[in-house]
Amino acid sequence: MPANNTSSTTSPTARSGRAPVTPAPATRRTRPGTAPAAQLRQIPIAGSQPRRSSSAAEVVTAYLKVQVAALRDLEPKVRADEYDSVHQMRVTTRRLRATLRSFGQVIPRSKSEKVAAELKWLGGLLGEARDAEVLPDHLQSSLKPVPVELVIGPVQARIQGHFAPVRASAREKVIEAFSTVRYAKLLADLDRLALDHPSGPKASKPARDVLPAAVNKAYKQAARRMRVARHTPPGHDRDVALHQARKSARRARYAAEAVTPAVGKKASKFAEQMKKVQSVAGDHQDAVIARGAARDLGIGAHLAGENAFTYGLLHDREYHRAHVLEPQAHKTWKKAARPRHRRWIKK
Repeated sequence: MPANNTSSTTSPTARSGRAPVTPAPATRRTRPGTAPAAQLRQIPIAGSQPRRSSSAAEVVTAYLKVQVAALRDLEPKVRADEYDSVHQMRVTTRRLRATLRSFGQVIPRSKSEKVAAELKWLGGLLGEARDAEVLPDHLQSSLKPVPVELVIGPVQARIQGHFAPVRASAREKVIEAFSTVRYAKLLADLDRLALDHPSGPKASKPARDVLPAAVNKAYKQAARRMRVARHTPPGHDRDVALHQARKSARRARYAAEAVTPAVGKKASKFAEQMKKVQSVAGDHQDAVIARGAARDLGIGAHLAGENAFTYGLLHDREYHRAHVLEPQAHKTWKKAARPRHRRWIKK
């Protein structure tokens, strides 16, 4: 088994036993007066459907309006512990934050910087809750192909017993945050940004002329980070570098999504390419985090007097999964970065 390369980087989504290694699978009620998600999508939000001829301000604020509406719609779902609601709310905070960071020439950073920081705070809380949901499912799925004779001790029970209180605590922090003045102020500030007319130097210019440059900037950052990851020696530092590249690809994706109404299919297809990179690199990150979790669970089992063999097996499987996914991420990036996908952002 590889020695001590178990450090996790940030929150996520084997050869022993010789079971084939396959990627582990990623693993609603509303309060009165709140529209279900399907209905929300059908209700037009004023100013949220820009035309190809719209200004940069109109396109960016339209995207903000949709995401702010989604954030508000998801809060009661998270409170009710509806399936996947924490993940969807986390994604929404990321979309909002990426929009504020990518389009500083439309919405000045002086107006968005504090809001972006508060979105990071909220996303961090949601991330802890999401990780505590996903990690046990990931480990249990990784355990399923292992021959029963190699599952030694109460492994499934220990995995669930370890993460159940972690998830409960993380979820409680999220629910408590919803009742704070800090969260209420964040919502109010988001409403203000979505409704106010942006005053950036390119706000009034045609969106199709000026917004592709912002997508190109995010893309170039992702390209630089992918090069860094490829040339970083194997181990923890390379895992961190690939995770950073993944975050940049995600930002480029969300920026492209935001400008799609003004640019059309070229932007949506580019976003889909970045999504593919994000997905594979995300699976790699999940394996890195699961590897560290398996190690920690094994230490806990050993200290409790249990046989820790199976946790070592899980660690080995996750190490191998990450090893397989790493070159896949670079291969996926190479396809996504083809000139034909990004000619529109080089204007």
